[in-house]
Amino acid sequence: MTRHQAFALWITGLPASGKSTIVSALRPRLEASGLTVEVLESDEVRKVLTPAPTYSQPERDLFYRALAFTGQRLVAHGVTVLFDATASAQAYRDYARRVIPRFAEVAVVCPLEVCMQRDRKGTYEKGRRGLSGTVPGLQVPYEAPLHPELSIDTTVVEPGEAAKQILDFVTARFLHK
Repeated sequence: MTRHQAFALWITGLPASGKSTIVSALRPRLEASGLTVEVLESDEVRKVLTPAPTYSQPERDLFYRALAFTGQRLVAHGVTVLFDATASAQAYRDYARRVIPRFAEVAVVCPLEVCMQRDRKGTYEKGRRGLSGTVPGLQVPYEAPLHPELSIDTTVVEPGEAAKQILDFVTARFLHK
């Protein structure tokens, strides 16, 4: 088996844009390429770091620095990392790019209205009803990537095809001989 250097991909987009579905299709494909892969999914990591999240700005800043640090340590030890996290501020993703040498940003593009229709977790409904005041794209800005290495429009690209596009990118960028 060929040993590849680990890398990190930050899959970013609005809540309910399709990030987790794409990551679920991508992970087994990367593992089939011989990579050890860890998914850092923000909701799951948040349960450990901030079990009663307030989503305040200082808490978000700390959370995303910790998420990037965790990813950096995993990559340093040979584990490829998929960040499945909105990271609504470009600064969060830029920080990860600074601390992880082999890093790429994948923008999952989907209009807010479509995300709201797809929302199985009820995130946008809570925001509309005033139960949450910090929903990216609704009450707080979502800063779309300025220069992502790859953009995928989930209104026209199915998750399996999106995973294939990312795998093709990864193969050319990180797995080439």
